[in-house]
Amino acid sequence: MHKILGTILVIWLCGPLAALAADAYTLADGSSVSGDIVTVDNNGVMFRTGPETYSEKISWLKFSQDALKQLSQNAKARPFAEPFIEPAPAQTGPAPVQLADMSEVRLPLAPKRSLIGALFTSSVGLILMLLVYAANIYAGYEIAEYRVRPKGMGMGMAAALPVIGPIILLCMPSQSHLPQEPLSEEAMAAAPAAAEPQRFAMPGTTPPPASVPAPAASMPPQEHIQIVASGFSGAPPPSESNTEVFQRGQFMFNRRFFETKFPGFFSIARPEADRGKILVVKTASALLTVERISRISANEVHFETIQGEQREEIMVPFGDIQQVQLKRKA
Repeated sequence: MHKILGTILVIWLCGPLAALAADAYTLADGSSVSGDIVTVDNNGVMFRTGPETYSEKISWLKFSQDALKQLSQNAKARPFAEPFIEPAPAQTGPAPVQLADMSEVRLPLAPKRSLIGALFTSSVGLILMLLVYAANIYAGYEIAEYRVRPKGMGMGMAAALPVIGPIILLCMPSQSHLPQEPLSEEAMAAAPAAAEPQRFAMPGTTPPPASVPAPAASMPPQEHIQIVASGFSGAPPPSESNTEVFQRGQFMFNRRFFETKFPGFFSIARPEADRGKILVVKTASALLTVERISRISANEVHFETIQGEQREEIMVPFGDIQQVQLKRKA
């Protein structure tokens, strides 16, 4: 009987001692809870605080960081407690900077070479040289047009002799100041002879023959009137004086010249007084028989010509015109 009572006494005393030996966990509000872990899940932890007493399920958010770290030591509670543990703060402050020894570091110097070699070995230099070369060829084209020379010759000289070629071409005289090229046999056959002045004797006198000069002592002096072909306003002169020639150098070929000298050639239906006239224009490369002046601007004129049985409109710059002839049909 004494043994049974001693056993009951020992069991009764072990309950409080076990409770005193259980772990204590602090909460975020400053209180604490102690006991054995009964159940653990995502919602929290339930403790057994006494032999027959149990705590409510405490949420993970109510535990302090120390309690969470303490619970993470338990194998059952570790997977649920670790996500709520705040990581340790990282070390603040600048990291130490180590300076390298720059006393022996030297940048390599570029190799020494000429300016021309440097231009041709870099992409920027090549592009620059190509632009200068293209500008040189364009200068040859413009100078050839200014000097009334073939455009191909000017561009060829500039391409073969950069800078020097355009200078040589600029020092050469203009094409219009050079001696005129002799006309071909067909052009000379088509062009009439130079106009001779017409002589008219006063009424009551008999002019001497053109081939036999009259003696100065036997015949009295006679009065003569000379009328050149360009100033004749009556009937057309003979065939020898049916051409008016306008040479470059004596006349300035521009828009005003053609509008004042040949107004009848601008209309589609030519006036009666101009129907028997033919306009011949000589350029540096061709001899044009003009039927009508279709258009004209400040720098060029458009001639409507007849080539065989076809009408063709040809644009001619004023600088290319060497001579203009106005012929009258016989």
